[in-house]
Amino acid sequence: MMTDGRVLKGVEYARTGDDGTRPLLLDLYLPAGHVTPDAEGRPAVVHFHGGGWRVGERSSLGPVCDGFGLTPFEVLAEAGFVVASADYRLSDEAQFPAQLHDALTAVDWLRDHAEEYGVDPRRIYAWGDSAGGHLASLVGLAAAAYGKDSSVAAVAAWYPPTDLVHMGEQALPNAVARASDPGSREELLVGTVLAENPHKTAAASPISYVSPAAPPFLLIHGTADRFVPAAQSQSLASELEKAGADVELLLIEDADHMWQLPDGSPAAAEKALAATVSFFRHQAAHP
Repeated sequence: MMTDGRVLKGVEYARTGDDGTRPLLLDLYLPAGHVTPDAEGRPAVVHFHGGGWRVGERSSLGPVCDGFGLTPFEVLAEAGFVVASADYRLSDEAQFPAQLHDALTAVDWLRDHAEEYGVDPRRIYAWGDSAGGHLASLVGLAAAAYGKDSSVAAVAAWYPPTDLVHMGEQALPNAVARASDPGSREELLVGTVLAENPHKTAAASPISYVSPAAPPFLLIHGTADRFVPAAQSQSLASELEKAGADVELLLIEDADHMWQLPDGSPAAAEKALAATVSFFRHQAAHP
């Protein structure tokens, strides 16, 4: 089974590409202690990184969180979770829905290897930040639409794009980037001018897949986010509430993207991480 506090780097979870030789990798953070063969297994979290679907890599949550003494993944592992932080194809390699296919495949891989890594397959959750929060939200809401029978049991998303159709008009006046800008990250993901292809844009939006079957959600967003407006989390939370789903929305005042604060402190990141760990612990205790 497991040895104490292992981190397994660069585990291949799939191969993709035209010739099937492009490896997709994840890192596994395993808690200390052993899981006996007759135990139910540990809860697990699959994380997807940010970077506008253009850049970024697994096991990073931006400079503020990466500067913590223990990474957020190690914090979750210390709390008893198996954590898989997965790469996925970026938009310069493949357009949507390739990224979602990769994310769903990563979750399936962990479920298929649950016994090997001491994971309870009923308690697998998705988490992501920014572009990764978009993918985590889609994993939780759109699995059935993409031919997957099993979804995740809960989702936590930090400052996620959720409604690409309306994202540009929701941007703050001092926005650094807008989804409606020519050549925006969102246009590069979808492969089209968003306003000219509303159906394709909606298909890439988590809000389009909200239903009463949605798993519990935790959405955390900074009110001063100049890249992904907080209205994106507010809109998704509102739709989830209307559908009768369990959703918690945490808005962090004055926080910009990646939890940057005017005073340069890590307070917003610390608050977001504490809320996320608490959310997953609650979900694990009440499956």
